[in-house]
Amino acid sequence: MKPNEYAMPPAPNEMSGAEMVVRALADRGVEVLFGYPGGAVLPIYDAMLDEPRLRHILVRHEQGAAHAAEGYARSSGKPGVVLVTSGPGAINTVVGIADALMDSIPLIVITGQVPTHLIGTDAFQEADTIGITRSCTKHSYLVRSVEELPHVLHEAYRVATTGRPGPVVIDIPKDIQVKTGRYVGPADALPLHRFEPQTKANPVLIDEAIALLAEARRPIIYSGGGIINSGPAASQRLRQFAALLGAPVTSTLTGLGAFPASDPLWIGMPGMHGAYEANHAMHDCDVMFCVGARFDDRVTGRLEAFSPGSRKIHVDIDPSSIGKVVQVDVGIVGDACSVLEDMIAAWPQSLRTNRQERLMPWWEQIEKWRSRNGFGYRKSDEVIKPQYAIERLRALTRDRDVYVTTEVGQHQMWAAQFFSLEEPNRWMTSGGLGTMGYGLPAAIGAQLAHPTGTVIDIAGEASILMNMQEMSTAVQYKLPVKIFILNNEYMGMIRQWQELLHDERYSHSYSESLPDFVKLAEAYGAKGMRAETPAELDEKILEMLSHPGPVIFDCRVEKTENCLPMIPSGKAHNEMILSDEAIDLGSVITGEGRALV
Repeated sequence: MKPNEYAMPPAPNEMSGAEMVVRALADRGVEVLFGYPGGAVLPIYDAMLDEPRLRHILVRHEQGAAHAAEGYARSSGKPGVVLVTSGPGAINTVVGIADALMDSIPLIVITGQVPTHLIGTDAFQEADTIGITRSCTKHSYLVRSVEELPHVLHEAYRVATTGRPGPVVIDIPKDIQVKTGRYVGPADALPLHRFEPQTKANPVLIDEAIALLAEARRPIIYSGGGIINSGPAASQRLRQFAALLGAPVTSTLTGLGAFPASDPLWIGMPGMHGAYEANHAMHDCDVMFCVGARFDDRVTGRLEAFSPGSRKIHVDIDPSSIGKVVQVDVGIVGDACSVLEDMIAAWPQSLRTNRQERLMPWWEQIEKWRSRNGFGYRKSDEVIKPQYAIERLRALTRDRDVYVTTEVGQHQMWAAQFFSLEEPNRWMTSGGLGTMGYGLPAAIGAQLAHPTGTVIDIAGEASILMNMQEMSTAVQYKLPVKIFILNNEYMGMIRQWQELLHDERYSHSYSESLPDFVKLAEAYGAKGMRAETPAELDEKILEMLSHPGPVIFDCRVEKTENCLPMIPSGKAHNEMILSDEAIDLGSVITGEGRALV
């Protein structure tokens, strides 16, 4: 008789903790996860072999896994999932977790942990993952028993994706992964915590907001990433409400694409490197309707000078965001899409006409600001200007289903200024944390979410090197991401600040010993390209776009070009540094030949 020949079969839904993890992810509709194996998660990796619904992407560094999951989430609207081992594996995800918290990106980060009885003994690859990540997660769990594991998994998914999205960490000791227990599905999972975010606005506050906007003569809509997080319908409602109100619309860095750049109501991105007309309109408006944004310091500038004469309405699903930075007249807690629907329904029929006449003086002023061409730059036939490179990249991708990621620095701001977007979920960038190294792994995540899309990482030569190892991931999985490097051989934004704010004392901002990016691409098994003159740029961009695999494009640009306009630190919105090409006769010329207006 064979051993256990007459043993009782396992009870229905009886499985190991590792199998529960895999089953719960699949039951929640997760299709892709990003990870790197290690001893403390090997039972989960073993269980994945028996679950065909999950596709695992093996990254080359755990930080890359977190950023790839962010790119996947931001471009798809689904949560990104990460699986890493204990100790250094978990700690390596912290930058991506903090980045996701700042930009409200839904992540589920599953980390292995040493067995329960070894916690606190300084065991091999032990780290206090919960303690380390507590301040940069929406919530975190240390699983204490296999019985609670399925309930934790399902609640974590809901917490990450409900209300203001964000990252959730689930730390699972290895002994919990191998123990057996009863699995329950999403419908039967018990809530472990009370979590009921308010999504529906108070109708009294809707009426107060309508009353303020109805009387406004210089209104502005200040929208943010919360519109995109609320789903595609929120972007449609924003467009409908803007048309009713007849007001100009701005979007923050993370909100780009929520409102089409081609719409006449669009006046650009506000803030430190924002549009001239957007910043002046923010400063001079009489009623500001802020929806899905949090009054970030890069938008507000000097707080006491921020939109000094306006009444402010703030819509946010996170009640802690309202009044945290800027005191507002009407604070509305609710989901952006739901609130905009209520605003549209409550907008009086009598206000749906004659809006153009009422706001005509405001729009005449905005057109005067627009005439300044705040993004003007000096053209060249000899050297590629970074602005020109982005303009040509955008022009040559207009007929494509394009998704853009960025690294962080000057190139990021030029991309925001010149790569005009028409739809949400097409723009993935690190906004709040400003994480160099974000763009390449995020592009990998976006490409996996949109296999037939054209995914381009607009990068700088310094930032791209921080997670360059993920080119190996792109090659392994045959992901045709295009890495478009604006190579000026400087940490460009650092050099710019040193020029403008530190008396041209260039301390350690020059990028020495750079690799040959063409050869580096070839070493990874990708295609490498280089452009050095404006005349060859279009042809080579088209060649990059037509290549079926991953490409690194080394675009050699003007080394000392500054990203303008710029609001210097401590200045107000109407105190912007402009380029010479944006100057008109009303400008005040500084000693450096720039206008401070």
